[in-house]
Amino acid sequence: MGVSGTSRHDWWQGAIIYQVYPRSFLDTTGNGVGDLDGIRRKLDHIAGLGADAVWISPFVKSPMRDFGYDVSDYRSVDPLFGTLDDFEALLGAAHERGLRVLMDQVFSHTSNQHPWFLESRENRQNPRADWYVWADPRPDGAPPNNWLSVFGGSSWQWEPRRGQYYLHNFLREQPDLNYHNPHVQDAILDIARYWLDMGVDGFRLDVCAFYFHDAKLRDNPPNPARSSARHFMFNPYSLQHHQRDIGQPENLAFLERLRALTDTYPDRLLLGELHENEAVRLHTEYTAANRLQLAYGYWLLGADTMDAQTIIRTATDLGHEMDCGWPCWALDNHDFMRSATRLGPDAASGELPFAILAALSCLRGALCIYQGSELGLAHADVPPERMMDPYGAEFHPAFSGRDGARTPMPWDGDLPHCGFSSHEPWLPIPASHIPRAVAAQRALPGSLLNRLKGFLAWRREQPALRAGGLRFMEAPPQILAFERFLGDQRIFCAFNLCGVEAEAAFPEAVTGPALDGHGFGSVRSGETLSLPPYGAFFGTRP
Repeated sequence: MGVSGTSRHDWWQGAIIYQVYPRSFLDTTGNGVGDLDGIRRKLDHIAGLGADAVWISPFVKSPMRDFGYDVSDYRSVDPLFGTLDDFEALLGAAHERGLRVLMDQVFSHTSNQHPWFLESRENRQNPRADWYVWADPRPDGAPPNNWLSVFGGSSWQWEPRRGQYYLHNFLREQPDLNYHNPHVQDAILDIARYWLDMGVDGFRLDVCAFYFHDAKLRDNPPNPARSSARHFMFNPYSLQHHQRDIGQPENLAFLERLRALTDTYPDRLLLGELHENEAVRLHTEYTAANRLQLAYGYWLLGADTMDAQTIIRTATDLGHEMDCGWPCWALDNHDFMRSATRLGPDAASGELPFAILAALSCLRGALCIYQGSELGLAHADVPPERMMDPYGAEFHPAFSGRDGARTPMPWDGDLPHCGFSSHEPWLPIPASHIPRAVAAQRALPGSLLNRLKGFLAWRREQPALRAGGLRFMEAPPQILAFERFLGDQRIFCAFNLCGVEAEAAFPEAVTGPALDGHGFGSVRSGETLSLPPYGAFFGTRP
C-alpha cells in the first residue's frame, strides 16, 4: 500500500537529470575531444528535452588514465576541457535556462599523480603518510589480504619507497584515500565547499560506498550469489562478497557530515552511485534522513532483459512508500552497454528503451537520461585498435569495454564527424548513429527525440507523477500498471513493455477520464484497455 503524498516537494523529487560525458558531447577547439564550452553551447538541447539538471562527468585536472576519474587536482579544470572561467560561464548559462548543475566528484580515490599521494608515498613519517591506505606485506611478501580490484587482479600495489602496499579499488594509478584519517575527511569537505561556493547545485558522488575500508583488513568471503553474477563473470571481482572493502558502517557518518555541509546552501543535492553489492541495504541506509537525497545503483543498468516484473520487483525491494529513500532510475550511462543493444533485438528500434524511460519517469524517484539515449543510440562497436578504455583493455576480448557507450554525440549527419568536431574524434562515430543525429530527429515530428520531449513536457505538468505516492496494481505480466497520487490528484498509468498488443481489464482504474497530450496510443472499451506495442494509457481516478 502507498501512503498519501503531500502537496510540497523538493526540486529533485521527480527530477529529470541529463548526464553529459564531456569528452563526447561537443568539441569547440578542434582537438577531437569535447569540452566545457561545447556543453554550454548545447544547453538549449538539454533544457529543451525537459531536464531539471545536468550531471557533468569529471572535468577537473587529471592524467586521464581513467578519463577524469583519476583526479590530480580537485580545484582546477583540466586544460583539455577548458578553464575555470569556462566552467563559470557554463554554470551561469545553465542557471539562466533553469538548469541546475551537478558536478561529478571522485572522492574515494585520487590519481597517483596527486600531490597528496606524491608526498604520502615518500616515507612513513611525512605529514600525509596516513592519507592513503598503506599496509605491510604478509610474511611471505604477498599482499595483506585477498581484496580484488574492480579493474582486475589484486587491489594492492607495492610501493618500494615505503616498503608497503597501497590499496587501489580500481586502476593501480588510482590509490584509495584513507577516510579513517579525519584530516582526509576535512580536506574532502573543503573541496566540496569550494565548488558549492562557486554555485554548483550539488554532486554526483562516484562510488560513494567505497570511501571506508575495514580497518582490520580482514579478507572478503566468497560470493554466495556467484552463479548469478554472469554479467561480470569475465572478472574474478564478482567471485567475492565485498563485505570488508566497501559499504562499511563508518561511511554513513561521513555522508552525514557531507550532507550537513551541503544543507548550509539552498536547494543542493547529493546523488550517490551505489555498488551492486548488497544494493537494497545500501540504498536503504544511504538515502535515510540526513544522508543522500538520491541514489542510483546498477539495478537496471546491468540488466540484459527488462519487463514489468523486473521494474516492480526492483521498486518494491528499494521501497516505494513516501517515508522510504528516493531512488534515481537509470537505464543507460557511461559505464554500461547502451540499452538499445543490451536489451536484445526488440530494443534496436529504440521503442522499448523509450517506453521504459517514460515508465521510469512516472515512478517514484528521479530519472537520469544519458546523452544519446534521447536519440535511441545503439552501443557502438569500437574496433580494438581504437579502444581507449583501460577496463576494456584489461579484459579484451572477453569484454569489449565501455568505449561503445562513450562515442561522440551525433549532432548533424550532414556535417563532418556529425558536427561533433572539425577533427577526427577521440572515439569513432559509428555509421548507425548518423541517421539518428539530433538535426534529423528534430526535423521529424514522430522521432524518438521529439516524442520524448513531448512526453516529458506533459509529465512535468502532472504533480503526482513527480512527487506523489505510488501503488502498483495487478496486471498481465507484460503490462506495468500503477497509481500515483498527490493531494487530490490520482493518476493511473499502464505501460505495455512488449512488442505485441496487450489487453487487460482494470475495473477500478479506468473509470475516470483519460489524459491526453502524452503522445502514447491506447484504446479503452469500458473497463478494458488495449495497448499497442510499447503503448501506454494515463487516466485520472475519482
